[in-house]
Amino acid sequence: MARPFAEVVRVKNLSLSGAMLLGIRAKISAGQLLDVQHGSRRAQFRIVWAGSGEAGIAALPFEPCIWEVALPKAFDMVGTG
Repeated sequence: MARPFAEVVRVKNLSLSGAMLLGIRAKISAGQLLDVQHGSRRAQFRIVWAGSGEAGIAALPFEPCIWEVALPKAFDMVGTG
C-alpha cells in the first residue's frame, strides 16, 4: 500500500485530460491514484507512467479542472507531410 506524501513539483505539458509532473522524489508507480493540488483547487488523477522523477497523470472523469489557465478545447493544426 502506498504511503501518504506531500511534495512541491513542477507541471509540464498541461492539458484538459492530464499533465506531466517533474521533480518527483516519492516512489510512485503507474495505476496509483494521486491527489493533486494547485492553489486552493484539488482533484484526483491516475498515474499513467512514472520514472526518473517524472510522471504522466490523467484526470479522472468527473473531477474538476484545477489548472488556473484557459485551455482551448479545440485548436487549429497546420503541417506538411
